[in-house]
Amino acid sequence: MEITFFRAALLAATVLLAGCDDAPVAAAPAPAASTVLEGKTMGTVWRVSVINADPRRAEELQQKIQTQLDADDQLLSTWKPDSALMRFNHSQSITPWPVNEAMADIVTEALRIGAKTHGAMDITVGPLVNLWGFGPDKQPEKIPDDQQIAAAKARTGLQHLTVINMAGRQYLQKDIADLFVDLSTVGEGYAADHLARLMEQEGISRYLVSVGGALVSRGNNGEGKPWRVAIQKPTDRENAVQAVVDINGHGISTSGSYRNYYELDGKRISHVIDPQSGRPIEHRLVSVTVIAPSALEADSWDTGLMVLGPQQAKEVAREQGLAVYMIVKEGDGFTTWMSPQFANFVIDTKN
Repeated sequence: MEITFFRAALLAATVLLAGCDDAPVAAAPAPAASTVLEGKTMGTVWRVSVINADPRRAEELQQKIQTQLDADDQLLSTWKPDSALMRFNHSQSITPWPVNEAMADIVTEALRIGAKTHGAMDITVGPLVNLWGFGPDKQPEKIPDDQQIAAAKARTGLQHLTVINMAGRQYLQKDIADLFVDLSTVGEGYAADHLARLMEQEGISRYLVSVGGALVSRGNNGEGKPWRVAIQKPTDRENAVQAVVDINGHGISTSGSYRNYYELDGKRISHVIDPQSGRPIEHRLVSVTVIAPSALEADSWDTGLMVLGPQQAKEVAREQGLAVYMIVKEGDGFTTWMSPQFANFVIDTKN
């Protein structure tokens, strides 16, 4: 049995720091100074580009960013046994479990979008994620059988998790003791929003921040033009651009099945798990990009739509008025679809 494993951080969007090309002007202002900082978190990379920041504060800002992201990872990680989330997961108690406001907000948003995607975005899918080798557990030596899948599914379901606000404090409550919550599908979005709030607190009003495939921007780039965000073509063999957008102060996130996968018994196993079947998705939708008011919201929607597949995803996007861009495998090539709301953000790179 030959196993080839291709686990790479999902670089779902590439930041292009050049601005839009406008008509020539008589005297263009000198570009503003840009500071780019980067590092690692949550098993992926983060990147922050700020304009007109004091370069003498770059080291201090780098440290503040990393400290905040380390704290976010300690809150949400399923890979750290002592994280706040894993303490909840390991607890066998079905009484309300105290959590901080950030955790309560993340879970509340995930449950809301989970309901609107008919359960496709399910943060309780952890037992299935682990079963298929994409969580803290080891990669399986053979494809899980029906009995194993049924046993893992019995420990999942959004209906088993509740957020409670009681006497001004926030709690999570599960009604089955071994429920396992996995927030990896929304962690990057939350962290990107959190970085954006840090920039505002630091008095920085022109920035683009990214954590993995989730990004947030404010203001303009160093040339006084919109930040450009490029959506990659769905392949792990090249960094080619599929489309370019100006997110204009919004959050953007991409979910794709083309980077995080492995091959087992001659079959390609995607990290995107369908909570209904308990198995990795096999449909033709390979990439979903969502633009929303926050990166957390975008990160929640893209996962649910990715699970649903092309037709159901289109229906939900239309029902909810979402800004969505989808790439679908057709034969040896790809076709694309975008909602009218997404079209408003697309940049015509020919002009």
